[in-house]
Amino acid sequence: MVAVNLWSGLRALADGQEVVEVEGETVGQLLDALVAAYPGLAPAMERGVSISVDGQIIPKNRGAKVNTDSEVFILQRLYAG
Repeated sequence: MVAVNLWSGLRALADGQEVVEVEGETVGQLLDALVAAYPGLAPAMERGVSISVDGQIIPKNRGAKVNTDSEVFILQRLYAG
């Protein structure tokens, strides 16, 4: 299981939890598992979020690997200006 930290805007859609644990070896698998466990997250995920794995923002790479000890954050979409 991977611990995923949710930004405050998503917590209400995940039963108020700040950190949830889901199975997955890639960013895409984590996102799919999050939506399966908390269907209310689907609209936010479809609009787009930013994902940080071990301190690095992962740009639209669903295939990026994660480990069970990775530090994962789902953030409000960040734009590079």
